[in-house]
Amino acid sequence: MTYRLIRLIAAAALLTNATPAHAETPVSSSDPARMVLAMADISAAPDPDPAGSSAYPASPGSSAEPASPAQRFALFGQSTFTAMGTLGFRDPYDGPQSVSPHELRETFDATLFAGMRPWSGGEIWATLEVDQGFGVGNTHGLAGFPSGEAYKLGQAQPYIRVQRLFWRQTIALGGESTTVEAAANQLAGTQTANRLVLTLGKFSVVDVFDTNKYAHDPRGDMLNWTLIDAGAFDYGGDPWGFTYGGAAELTIGPWTARAGGFALTAVPGGMEVAADFSYFQLVGEIEHRHALGGHPGAVRGAIWANHGRIGRYADAVAWGIANATAPDVSQVQITPRTRLGGYINAEQELTGSLGLFARASHADGRYAAFDFTDVDTSVSAGLSLTGKSWHRADDTVALAAVVNTISKDAQAYFAAGGMGILIGDGVLPRPGAERIIETSYTWRPAKPVAITFDAQVIANPAYNRDRGPVALYGVRLHAAF
Repeated sequence: MTYRLIRLIAAAALLTNATPAHAETPVSSSDPARMVLAMADISAAPDPDPAGSSAYPASPGSSAEPASPAQRFALFGQSTFTAMGTLGFRDPYDGPQSVSPHELRETFDATLFAGMRPWSGGEIWATLEVDQGFGVGNTHGLAGFPSGEAYKLGQAQPYIRVQRLFWRQTIALGGESTTVEAAANQLAGTQTANRLVLTLGKFSVVDVFDTNKYAHDPRGDMLNWTLIDAGAFDYGGDPWGFTYGGAAELTIGPWTARAGGFALTAVPGGMEVAADFSYFQLVGEIEHRHALGGHPGAVRGAIWANHGRIGRYADAVAWGIANATAPDVSQVQITPRTRLGGYINAEQELTGSLGLFARASHADGRYAAFDFTDVDTSVSAGLSLTGKSWHRADDTVALAAVVNTISKDAQAYFAAGGMGILIGDGVLPRPGAERIIETSYTWRPAKPVAITFDAQVIANPAYNRDRGPVALYGVRLHAAF
């Protein structure tokens, strides 16, 4: 059994460099999937919560410190289809990276999560995923992009990638033991109140950092990028949001301290992360869990630093003037620099069915964003209500708002025709804050199935007061085993 699982993980590793999203001939999903399943003589674990199969699972820090008997192997799967479109809006002009009116796009993904416990306290996980489709505007035109299921690169035909391949070790440090349920990227077992968790390999920064019970999972929560994550948290990752690195999480009672180091891409929004860590990110986070009136909550605060040859907006504008062309931050990545930022993240249960979530984040606006999106300051808040009062306890209705802004230096860059990670109308004569409202209803007719109806309104798309507001509608179909 163990030998077959090792072969499964090894086979997944060989597929890590499968055809990327921009390749002309994508890798077929059928043959590799059959190969992996044939090697794995394991039974599927109990059905997880549909939200638990997200690309943003429960933090590895919440994984179990195993005690005998502990789960040795697990196999989970999920599939998500999302369709999203724009209605008509004011559109006097557009640019290379503008969103368009009357556009309808779809995305699809299917994921296999395979985990094994090689020794006490250890876990090895591999995530094999098939992706297909495009976000609206080909994932351009909005800094607060409306679908967390859309990646930065789209493709009409399905392709396959290994998104995660990591090792996690949990070290018990004493205190009360509690049971941990099985979920995607998490084996069932027990954990002690005090523990140290180490994670190393390929995974997402937001698997560990900036988590939130009510707004973090694009397959189960809301969809907008700057609602499910801190908008100005420029976390490292390839176009799918994954990178190489390591993290340590120390939990003592109600406190958890997290620290991690991760690779950035070599150019803003680039295809590949810098495996030599010549461009890297350091993150530190403190979390405190509490109860108010008997209702649980948590507050997290973090600082991060991105280091490498990071372009400065003012230098890019000067380069554009000198060369009689539009500015380009990739042309001024000459001097090694450090870009700093931070965020605050809060969640609070208000009643047995109503929860509040909020985030605030800021980054140094002199420098271009590198891997996430073009936001320098972001503030968001929302409510999430389960359907207990109308006898639909598994259903969820949510309402949230976010305001995103960029610095004066960034405004000058985009006004001169510069392009960012996601935005670039070619001009920006009247800049303004990007304001977003999102509401959604998730209907769960059966435990492994969820259907979400989503609506968003975005004023000043890409910080441009001449365009919009953009109204979007969406449907998300999700199933998990």
